[in-house]
Amino acid sequence: MPGSKNSEAKGNDKKSAGRILIVGLGNPGREYAQNRHNIGFMTISRLAEGNNIDLGRVQQRSIIGTGRISGQDVLLAKPQTYMNRSGEAVGGLSRFYKIDPQNILIVYDELDLPFGSLRLRQKGGAGGHNGMKSVIQHLGNDFPRLRLGIGRPPGQMDPAGFVLQDFRNGELPILEELLADACMAVESFLVDGIDLAMTRHNKI
Repeated sequence: MPGSKNSEAKGNDKKSAGRILIVGLGNPGREYAQNRHNIGFMTISRLAEGNNIDLGRVQQRSIIGTGRISGQDVLLAKPQTYMNRSGEAVGGLSRFYKIDPQNILIVYDELDLPFGSLRLRQKGGAGGHNGMKSVIQHLGNDFPRLRLGIGRPPGQMDPAGFVLQDFRNGELPILEELLADACMAVESFLVDGIDLAMTRHNKI
């Protein structure tokens, strides 16, 4: 269970009694709002909208909101440090609210997953993602994460340029479905723990 003292023994199979920090990675500013790189921010916005959580406070260099999702106390956050310094904000929130890394779910874009797919992982490396590199520098690598597939860039296009492009109009129906799936995966993580959530939502 996220954050439980018995989580290893019980396989993370039930929700925690403590608060869970859910962080979506992205870049602040209107010019980045619809970028592929900001799908983590988009997920946090959907979670907030769907659960009547007000993202109206700024703390520890993040826009935050507190509330309950599926009966679990949560803190939703969008770091405002730009992607490659995301760990500064996440680390600050972790220390300020005394939330252990195992109780922090990071949501972010993944080039190496097909667009529209997602994968939950219990821990791991950054996989070349600069935001995750920064988070790992501040938290270590033992924290759960939700990777949202945006696919590889076409042809010889630079991946750095691709992630900073907006989703195309023709991609929006798939994006909507992916954001809905991401919210369901987060809710499953909160209710059932990471192991069962992975079994239910990791399709590839």
